[in-house]
Amino acid sequence: MRLKNVLAVVTSVFCAFMLSITAYAGNSELTGLPIDDSIAGQRPVAIMVDNEKKALAHYGVAEADIVYEMMNSTANGRITRLMCLYKDWANLGQTGSIRSTRTTNIILTGEYNAVLIHDGGPVYIKSYLKQPYATHISGGFTRVKNGKPTEYTEYVFGEELINRFAKAGIPNTYSAALERTSHFLFNDNDVELPSELVANTVDLSSIFVHNKSQLLFNAETRTYDYYEYGAVHADAEDGQVLTFKNVILQNVPFKKLDKNGYLTYDVVGSGTGYYITNGKALPITWVKDSATGFTHYYYAEGVEIMINRGKTYIGLLPTDTCDQLRIG
Repeated sequence: MRLKNVLAVVTSVFCAFMLSITAYAGNSELTGLPIDDSIAGQRPVAIMVDNEKKALAHYGVAEADIVYEMMNSTANGRITRLMCLYKDWANLGQTGSIRSTRTTNIILTGEYNAVLIHDGGPVYIKSYLKQPYATHISGGFTRVKNGKPTEYTEYVFGEELINRFAKAGIPNTYSAALERTSHFLFNDNDVELPSELVANTVDLSSIFVHNKSQLLFNAETRTYDYYEYGAVHADAEDGQVLTFKNVILQNVPFKKLDKNGYLTYDVVGSGTGYYITNGKALPITWVKDSATGFTHYYYAEGVEIMINRGKTYIGLLPTDTCDQLRIG
């Protein structure tokens, strides 16, 4: 990764980050923000969303708590797909459009004890879906006539998910013990990073070359607005912009599975990356020990990062093009 600015990290400042970790009753384990107590024990869903230009505009993506973006294939200009995690999924309106999953998505949902919502996938997913941590619902969701080819017409609604959970006998509460009560460590108050690396622009366009993904800091909201295909991402229903308080980037190697471009990211392992918030960035390392183990993120001093409360974007950047990342 190429830096535009010289990093100045003062170790003593990290002591200020190490606030007491509180189990906040009524706060989401995904965002650290308040939620209704009635869903405190509800497990999340992870919805696979098509990110081809023909699939736009998306519905409901701006309401996601965490959004993963990753290369879906080494073919087609390395087009990306989104995996959107929701805590309060029972109240979702039209969401999607829904598409197939990949092996990496199945592994990642394991650390959230989430239910993966998708429509099929390549043959390689079969062995992964047989793993005890893999809970999923595939296909048969609502078709919405929108004048597009069939593959871009499948959407899911919250009420539909309630019915599909019941039909499949899937518990909507956590079915496995998690490492801790919050997925990330959250700051009590909004924190500025002790860094000279300005991050007003997070340019992934030379990595995700099909989508030309970028995250631009919005000084008014102090969040990062997501752009692709040269335009800001706005919800089809209400125009809500897809924006994030936190941006986490992971440098991750991958294995190509066949000549069609199918692949698996080596998300169980370790690597480097960045944590970005409030217009600044700091280098980090990441470690994930197993499919159900959390991905932990650390500063250079070995201190686990604490993130600001709000929504989070996680980009899996393939190692072979990760040096094309531009932060400035």
